[in-house]
Amino acid sequence: MSIFIMQRADPYIYRHTDGTYYFTASVPSYDRIILRKSTTLKGLSQADEITIWERHKEGIMSCNIWAPELHYLDGKWYIYFAAGQIDDMWAIRPYVLECKDKDPLTGTWLERGKMLPADDDEFTFEAFSLDATVFEHNGRHYYIWAEKVGVGKQISNLYIAEMESPTKLKTVQVLLTTPDYDWERVDFWVNEGPAVIKKNGKIFLTYSASGTGACYAMGMMTANQDADLLDPRSWKKERYPVLKTNADLNIYGPGHNSFTRSEDGKDIMVFHARPYEEIQGDPLFDPNRHTMLMQLRWKEDGTPIFDLNAMIQSNS
Repeated sequence: MSIFIMQRADPYIYRHTDGTYYFTASVPSYDRIILRKSTTLKGLSQADEITIWERHKEGIMSCNIWAPELHYLDGKWYIYFAAGQIDDMWAIRPYVLECKDKDPLTGTWLERGKMLPADDDEFTFEAFSLDATVFEHNGRHYYIWAEKVGVGKQISNLYIAEMESPTKLKTVQVLLTTPDYDWERVDFWVNEGPAVIKKNGKIFLTYSASGTGACYAMGMMTANQDADLLDPRSWKKERYPVLKTNADLNIYGPGHNSFTRSEDGKDIMVFHARPYEEIQGDPLFDPNRHTMLMQLRWKEDGTPIFDLNAMIQSNS
């Protein structure tokens, strides 16, 4: 097993237009947002880590600071993340930070508040919502996120909407996937952690499922690049996970991934996993979900190969 960055879950790596790599992730204390940058992908493993924002002491955004993602939209930096409240830690909602400066590590970050739904959408972000990602396609920006519905433990589904601006949705939510299969229903019924990669005329949407222990696994949906992405019928969901625990390699619960590209043009998957199966207490508070990298290869039919034997070593 090759650990890229220790104790950094829900990892996200963004390569900017100038070639600079940026890294962010959940920290075990769930109390702040960090950034790293490097001129090389592997350099992120040893890059200085800067705290660019800390949780509030009370009210919204005061605990469970989860799964930040860094995006560059309309000439500004944005961080999309989820957070709860000290007096209601599971009141998880999506929030946005904005930075107008050139360097997001040294620039000033402004709180833009909760992500806004479309004007005629009375449901979105009114319940447990997290793990938002953003991607562009054919000049439009889309927002995909997980949101819970139902009673009891509730069910976490994935939804998609077109964006009106970096802080507001244009269209009402569309259900993309709900946990249909047995491997998505271990401990909890969960679809979460969406990530998008475009290749070979297709749009591939990966996501994570089940509880956050060794049962955590990755699924995938696929749409044609010319399809209506807001039509659920455009997406084909795989019956079985595309990535799961591999005890022989000591990789347990791989998931919550993102995608980037190496300096020489190789497609890279970024994800977290643990080096052991047995967890004492709540898996959510076990700190040893480590960031790892895997090189993606591609089948002749244009679909990705997720191979844990293709792990990338860090510079450490």
